[in-house]
Amino acid sequence: MDMKQRGLEPEATSQRAVAPLVPPVDIIEDGDGITVRADLPGVSREGLSIGVDGDTLTVEASVSLGESANVQPVYAEVRTAQYKRSFVLSRDLDTGKINASIRNGVLTLQVPKREQAKPRRIEVKAE
Repeated sequence: MDMKQRGLEPEATSQRAVAPLVPPVDIIEDGDGITVRADLPGVSREGLSIGVDGDTLTVEASVSLGESANVQPVYAEVRTAQYKRSFVLSRDLDTGKINASIRNGVLTLQVPKREQAKPRRIEVKAE
């Protein structure tokens, strides 16, 4: 029995690739650097890829919906979600010291400033 016979006909079907989702982010800057928080619901550490190429930071992630190998879907529009987001970083940031963690679907990236870019206090001497 096909989908039409079951009364389950989609409005339009297509075999084209689905564009990745752009996750919403918060970016906070302080004297030590920046913190980027991205909402990636359902993403595990294994499904996450973070890379730096030159001054571009890219976050890519995929979510599997946990389908059983024994189940064949009759109709499925979404099987996995793909996330992708890129950022151009300032040269004042130290990309070699990025710290990343994910908890409850929220990715936190901490990108420190280079030592020479951090604000510093200059002592004035009295003569």
